[in-house]
Amino acid sequence: MPMPTEERVSQLVAELVERRGFDLEGVSISAAGTAHAKVKVTVDSDEAAPLDVVAKLSSEISETLDEAGDFGETPYLLEVTTPGIDRPLTELRHWRRAQGRKVKVTLRTGVTSPQEKGKPRFEARVGAATEEQVALVLGGKRNPHRVTVPLADIEFAVVQVEFSPPGAAELELAGGVAPGRPQPGAEAVDTGASPDDDDDDEADEVTEEAVSDSPTEGIVE
Repeated sequence: MPMPTEERVSQLVAELVERRGFDLEGVSISAAGTAHAKVKVTVDSDEAAPLDVVAKLSSEISETLDEAGDFGETPYLLEVTTPGIDRPLTELRHWRRAQGRKVKVTLRTGVTSPQEKGKPRFEARVGAATEEQVALVLGGKRNPHRVTVPLADIEFAVVQVEFSPPGAAELELAGGVAPGRPQPGAEAVDTGASPDDDDDDEADEVTEEAVSDSPTEGIVE
């Protein structure tokens, strides 16, 4: 029996995810070997997701997938997770949740850069965002100043891991950190991370893997 598509799984779990107060950021299905597959459901919310809430959501999604029966007798491992810090900012909600965080921005070709040397790639701290534009604080701790950039001018942006708190003036210009989100620089304190760590991009991620007696899940190698 063929496995369901990612679109099909998204349709099955979307209501559960929304009911728990999360946004469904994506579903991926990959073969974890010849005998079983891995189903990864990525969710996010305005506030940091408690592990127990993610665990409850994981159980509910597991039950829903089993009841639907789309996987048939094919065993799979269900993983419900929040985005890692390396998730690109592609939606307005991503920008709003990243307020106060440092990001690396890549502008579209031909766009005039607000950066002092006119570079199309630069780091900035995220300020308030609207449907059309986002405020960015340039200059770091030494010379913080705020500019406004149309979202349509940004080709790619991703949050950066920080190992020290931002300057007070820099953070004030950004409007502070989004409510419920970790303070910049908290990664190193919370995880014991250092600049040499290999898994820095997972600092903000919360993951729950569903394991049960169901014949269609809980396979871990």
